[in-house]
Amino acid sequence: MSMNRRQFLKLASASTILGVGAASVINNISNGSLEAAQIHPDPRALKAKRWGFVVDVSKLTTDEDYQKCIDACHDIHNVPNNPNPRHEVKWIWKDTYEHTFPNTAEDKIMNRELQEKNFLLFCNHCQNPACVRVCPTKATFKRESDGIVMQDMHRCIGCRFCMAACPFGARSFNYTDPRPNIKVENKEFPTRMIGVVEKCTACYERLAVGKQPACAEKSNGAIVFGDLEDPNSEVRKLITEKYTIRRKPELGTQPSIYYVIGGGEHA
Repeated sequence: MSMNRRQFLKLASASTILGVGAASVINNISNGSLEAAQIHPDPRALKAKRWGFVVDVSKLTTDEDYQKCIDACHDIHNVPNNPNPRHEVKWIWKDTYEHTFPNTAEDKIMNRELQEKNFLLFCNHCQNPACVRVCPTKATFKRESDGIVMQDMHRCIGCRFCMAACPFGARSFNYTDPRPNIKVENKEFPTRMIGVVEKCTACYERLAVGKQPACAEKSNGAIVFGDLEDPNSEVRKLITEKYTIRRKPELGTQPSIYYVIGGGEHA
């Protein structure tokens, strides 16, 4: 197969974008064929049919307990700390029982201690995510392999349809350039730009190298992460043994985050 210098440079540039080594391209050319390079996943990668979280609020007893989880997530993902609260960007945050479970907050005979608790909130990685259905560019999508609801900031056009569709307030919009408000940039994770939506992505980049999500790792056991489809996983055992609740189950999105709201087992 023959090609001129201009054609070769175009091919080499395309191979760089796709992550294909130049040597591989040249080798394929010399063999008279051009094939896509095979990408081999890291053997350490964690896998599941459907990832999920169990958050035991009884193990979050101080402001520091919450903040450690929040900082762990925000620091490694370059989440900006905007001085204007109206422009807040958050991947994980804490909120009151009233805001977390508004459908039960008016029950006057609920346990008072529970009503006074704070809850850690983040993307629910729903089994039937409303945000995915409304995105016109597929910037938000659910991974078929493990159920994680992803956000591709490069595809995002800033229409904010996903924010309107999400019933959990789990997405943030960059009204201003976020980069000046990043405390210490993590060079291993991409920064964003003005005009895009972002959210928790279940630390997909950490799962790919065999690590737990940052919030779970720093939670001292308050956040348990695992495969909801595996009956032998720790998350499934906790859901079976403990009394758990999900946010707004009546909407039918099937959240993948369960909250342990008491220490006892099911009656």
